[in-house]
Amino acid sequence: MLIADLSEVFRGTGFRAFASALQSGGVIKGLSIPWGDEFSRGDMDRLVEAAKGRGAAGLVWLRWHGREVQSPVAKFLSEEEIESVKKATDALEGEVICIVADRPERVAVALDGLRRDMVARPGHRPSDEWRFAWIVEPPLFEWSEEFGRWQASHHPFTMPASDDLDPATARARAYDIVLNGFELGSGSIRIHEPEIQRKVFEVLGLGRAEAEEKFGFLLEAFRYGVPPHGGIAPGIDRIAMLLAGKDNIREVIAFPKTQSGTDLLTGAPSEVSEEQLRELGLQRRQAKPSA
Repeated sequence: MLIADLSEVFRGTGFRAFASALQSGGVIKGLSIPWGDEFSRGDMDRLVEAAKGRGAAGLVWLRWHGREVQSPVAKFLSEEEIESVKKATDALEGEVICIVADRPERVAVALDGLRRDMVARPGHRPSDEWRFAWIVEPPLFEWSEEFGRWQASHHPFTMPASDDLDPATARARAYDIVLNGFELGSGSIRIHEPEIQRKVFEVLGLGRAEAEEKFGFLLEAFRYGVPPHGGIAPGIDRIAMLLAGKDNIREVIAFPKTQSGTDLLTGAPSEVSEEQLRELGLQRRQAKPSA
C-alpha cells in the first residue's frame, strides 16, 4: 500500500475541500486498500473518524464496481480526476482509495495510521517479510500550533543538511532505521560550528544574549575545535520484539514497568523518607483539591 502524492491531480479542482487544502500550503495524498471490498459503509465511516482522530480534517474514499464509482464526493470530482487518482494509486476493481487533504504532517500521520490499521486486520499481516527502510534528511524545524513558533524537529543541536535554514524548507542531517513499520533506532550528526549553532538558535527565537546564557558553555567549547560527531542507537528490545512476533516491547522485557510507571520487581517508586527530603532541601506540601 504505497502512498501516492495526488496534489497535482487536484491542482485546479472544483472540489472546495481539496482546493482549500492546496491553497493553504497543504498536500493531497492517498493510498489504495487491496481488500476494500470487505468494508461496509459503516466501516468506511469509521475510517473517516479514525483519520480525524489522528488530527486530519477528514478522509475521502472512492470505490469501483465495474464502471460505477462509489463515494460521498463522487459528484464533486471530474472523470479525469477520478481516472488520474485510480492510475496514481494503482487501484484495481473492488479496492478502496483513501485520500487525505491537509497540512503535510497531518496527512502523513493519518495515512500512516490507516495503513497500520489495515495491515493489523486479521489475515492481512505479512508473517514472513522483513522490510527495512532508512528515513533520511527529515525537516529540521516544525511549526508548533501550541506555542505559535518554530521548534526543532529532532533537537536544536542537529546539523542542517545544507545552507538552507528557512524553517519551512530546511532539512536535517538526521536518520531513522525502520523495520516493518517499527522504528529500530534514530540519530543525527551534531552541529560542531558555533556560527551554525547561533543561526539555528535564532530560527528558534533565541537571541545571542539568551543563547549565551543557556548554552554559553557549548558555544565556548565549539571555539576550541569540536570535531564532527554523531551516532545512532538501535533498540535491542524492539528487534527482539519483532523476532518474537510480538506487538509490544513489554512482552520481551524481563521486568517491564506497568503502564502507570510502577516497577513491580523493586516496588519503585516508593515513599520518600523525611531524611531524604531534608538532605535535598525539599519540603512535602499537601496538594490543594481541584475546584
